[in-house]
Amino acid sequence: MNISGGALGLTVVLLVLVVFVIIVLVRAVRIIPQARAGVVERLGKYQRTLNPGLTILIPFVDRLLPLLDLREQVVSFPPQPVITEDNLVVSIDTVVYFQVTDARAATYEIANYIQAVEQLTTTTLRNVVGGLNLEQALTSRDEINGQLRVVLDEATGRWGIRVSRVELKAIEPPHSIQDSMEKQMRAERDRRAVILTAEGTKQSQILTAEGQRQAAILKAEGDAQAAILRADGEAQAIQKVFDAIHKGNPDQKLLAYQYLQTLPKLAEGSSNKLWIIPSEVGEALKGVGSALSGGPDQAGLFGGAAEDSAPSSPAGGGQDARP
Repeated sequence: MNISGGALGLTVVLLVLVVFVIIVLVRAVRIIPQARAGVVERLGKYQRTLNPGLTILIPFVDRLLPLLDLREQVVSFPPQPVITEDNLVVSIDTVVYFQVTDARAATYEIANYIQAVEQLTTTTLRNVVGGLNLEQALTSRDEINGQLRVVLDEATGRWGIRVSRVELKAIEPPHSIQDSMEKQMRAERDRRAVILTAEGTKQSQILTAEGQRQAAILKAEGDAQAAILRADGEAQAIQKVFDAIHKGNPDQKLLAYQYLQTLPKLAEGSSNKLWIIPSEVGEALKGVGSALSGGPDQAGLFGGAAEDSAPSSPAGGGQDARP
């Protein structure tokens, strides 16, 4: 019985020792993941900062604080009411991009760095936007972002935090101001549409007038060219007829005969009711009579008869037109 009781006690001791060793190994051996950092305190005092990898701690002497994320973090803060220079309250949402660069400072210099960044962003935003009117606040986002980043980066540097970017996610003015802005923008768009329509109409009229002017110029040039060509053709025809007549050397009889053949053309047309016989008809008839009879008496008689019959007109109803 004594032997069995001693064996049992030894087994219990061994089990306790094994459990103790396991606990010591678990507390002594730590693995730090990549992009993480750990702060080690020895007997309550800062001892060192652990980098990613395997590390050994002294159990019950060293204490590892919660790991810090060294990656860049993005924090979106709720909308904050901000009063502009023209006494309008606008709601602004901000987004801050920051990164922990010093794990020791982020642990001991500030209790809650995320809350501190939020409060600092709010106060800095009110200072920056408070010096701008609504229109400037809506159109100067890049300038506001730059000023916020500079101020936050300077203030959070001693906390072991680097602020890389600050963005204004939304700027919402009051509903009454939004309605006024929408009406103003709609009126501006209508004005631009009217101006563009007027410009289009003006340009269309200018092009139409220019086209008509060019067409009139081309038509006038074409008519002038046609008139010149017709005049040149008639001149050449007259010249050819004149040359042909002079080359043929016509006598008085032929000319008188051609003259008489031309007279009926004076009465052509349905509207001609009266035509006057020229005074040269008698001379022409004398020439033709001489040619037909071969003697001056017959020519004179033929010519006299022509003169007596001259007052009558082929159309009937003519008046005496003898000179």
